[in-house]
Amino acid sequence: MKKESVLIIVVAVMASLLEIIDTSIVNVALPTMMGNLGATLEDISMVITGYAIANAVVLPVSAWLGERIGRRVYFLGCILLFTLTSVACGLAPNLESLIVFRVLQGLMGGALLPTSQTLIYEQFPKEKAGIAGAIFGMSVMIGPTLGPVMGGYLTDNFGWRSIFNINLPLGLIALFIGMMVIFDRPKETAETDGKPPLDIWGLTFLVMGIGCLQYVLERGEADDWFASRTILFLSMISAVSLPLFVWWELRVKNPIINVRLFLKPLVSNGVLLMGMVGFFLYGVVFILPIYVARTLHFDATQTGMLFIPGSLLTAALMPFVGNMMYKGVNPKWLIFVGLMSLEVCLYLMTLLSPLSAEGEVLRMLFVRGLGMAFLFVPINSSILSQFHGIEMGQVSGLLNLARQIGGSIGIALIGTLLTKKSHQNYLDLSGNISLLNPNVQSQFSSGAAGMGMKMSDAIGMASGQDVALRSLYGRIQNQVFMLSFQQLMWTMMIIFAISFIPLYFLKYKEKTNVVVDSH
Repeated sequence: MKKESVLIIVVAVMASLLEIIDTSIVNVALPTMMGNLGATLEDISMVITGYAIANAVVLPVSAWLGERIGRRVYFLGCILLFTLTSVACGLAPNLESLIVFRVLQGLMGGALLPTSQTLIYEQFPKEKAGIAGAIFGMSVMIGPTLGPVMGGYLTDNFGWRSIFNINLPLGLIALFIGMMVIFDRPKETAETDGKPPLDIWGLTFLVMGIGCLQYVLERGEADDWFASRTILFLSMISAVSLPLFVWWELRVKNPIINVRLFLKPLVSNGVLLMGMVGFFLYGVVFILPIYVARTLHFDATQTGMLFIPGSLLTAALMPFVGNMMYKGVNPKWLIFVGLMSLEVCLYLMTLLSPLSAEGEVLRMLFVRGLGMAFLFVPINSSILSQFHGIEMGQVSGLLNLARQIGGSIGIALIGTLLTKKSHQNYLDLSGNISLLNPNVQSQFSSGAAGMGMKMSDAIGMASGQDVALRSLYGRIQNQVFMLSFQQLMWTMMIIFAISFIPLYFLKYKEKTNVVVDSH
């Protein structure tokens, strides 16, 4: 491989890591930011929501923007502006300015992921697409794992502003190397010179549709879904804008997204598969920290460290999976192994209980790590290897958007079901808790007798009976959470089983299939 290709891969991986880490690094710093900026949880959550919305809007149009502006100017400009907006977030004097800079950071970051993925795949011939997928997949998997760990460490030792300022040296290094090796994509013979005209209506419909949808998914559970007029209004805008976008893009000569790509089974089923992977990936990352915090009493940093071994296993296996594709193993069989591994992972999560040890959680995360390695590489590589030029960039943007939208749906669904199931399970359990029940009476009496008056006064209770009542309530809440958690895992197992349908219909072009499967 040429030296220039190696440097391009280094820049692309650094840019991907910058964007992915910044998606999750803020989460653990929210309590500190709330105290420092004097904001409520609802207000501070816009720091995450604004970034996610901006990201989702830019992801599908990054290839079109790169062609219109020029890939060199677009990619390097986004790295520079992403770095500058990161510093601006670290210097923000109040919540309002932080949200504005965070949205701008998301707009710049949304361009980095699909462009980086395209750059990596262009450095390899089609028969080595699995190796390219392994390199990109490692950054995609390592980023979400490093984010919470880095965020917790930096916030505890240097303050919350350091989680943004850390991007400055990394961004400048990526920019410096990129200026030496990143250039515009060579025009193909079938392509015309000049910039494509601005599709203003298509861009408007897309921004309104994706932006409103992402806001609804991010804020729906917190705002009680359609009981909120804002959620209802934005849902209606999204429901109207997205069909209008498809209709308009089919009419114009130079669409910002070639929606006819969805007529190809490879693209439509690949997008569905990646959406389901996002549903699982972000859903587990959302619910598992709640479990370990309530049962194992882990703090944010310990929770982040818990995910590292499984992610390292994924990173270690990805080159092996890429090499299997290079040697001719059918990508569909690799994807099948990955999907089955994730189903086993969800089943192992249904077996977790308040008495489960850390080792049981780690075992489940290792199975998850195995499955993710067998999914990211084959899905991305087998699909992107069959496209080139601007189409590769557009398909890359659609796959990344599908993963993010699928993740948002997963988080929203799990959050909503956790609330509803917890309420129902509490009603079911509390109906059996009465002092007329001999078992409850025995637990209450022993608890009240064991807590002396002096101890009760020391912790702010009027008597030992108050302590016993609160103890019973706490035990009920723990049981309610575990029941809800297990029910959620069974629900996720059933939903994720839908992934086998698009896998069955995934079809590869004969010419490319020979290239991928004959080496």
